[in-house]
Formats: sequence, structure tokens, C-alpha cells
Amino acid sequence: MKNILSLIALGACLSFGAAQAQDKAAMPEKAPTAQQGKMATCNKDAADKKGDERKTFMKTCLSAGGGKVTQQEKMKTCNADAKTKTLKGDERKAFMKTCLSSKA
Repeated sequence: MKNILSLIALGACLSFGAAQAQDKAAMPEKAPTAQQGKMATCNKDAADKKGDERKTFMKTCLSAGGGKVTQQEKMKTCNADAKTKTLKGDERKAFMKTCLSSKA
């Protein structure tokens, strides 16, 4: 008796699983949302960036303002660039001045 009930329960589970699989197969794939498309584009553009520079770029790229960089974000990016170039002293000051005054 227990074996029969177990077989019935197993059969029911398998038929429900097959029905769900058919439902998922019949559903068309959804097109990516605007935000997902934006994320894909920003990811491609940020491929050469790393660390804080990438975070800053992605934040700016994904923001609704689209391109308006705050002074704080600019400072982070310029600091990261100066660090990777291992600039010190007057050379760093000159680089930071140029970097922070740029329009990007």
C-alpha cells in the first residue's frame, strides 16, 4: 500500500514538473529594459577602467543626469589616475590641476 501511494505521489510530482517546464518554454523572452540596455552599454565603455575610476564612471554613466560629474567624483577619478601614474610632488600638482579643470 505504501509503495502504491509513493508511486502516485511521484507521478503527480513529475507531471506538475513537466507542466511547469512547458509553461516556461511557451513564454517568449522579454526584451531588456532601458536600464538593462544602459548597463550593458556602460559596461562595454568601462572595460578598460578598474577600481574607483570604474565605480565613478559607472555611477555617472548610469545616472539619470547622464554625464554631469560632481566635483567629488572628479576628485576621486583624478586621484586614482594620479596614483596609477605614480605621480609625486609638483608633477602630481600639475596633473591634478589639469585633471580637475577638465570639462569631462
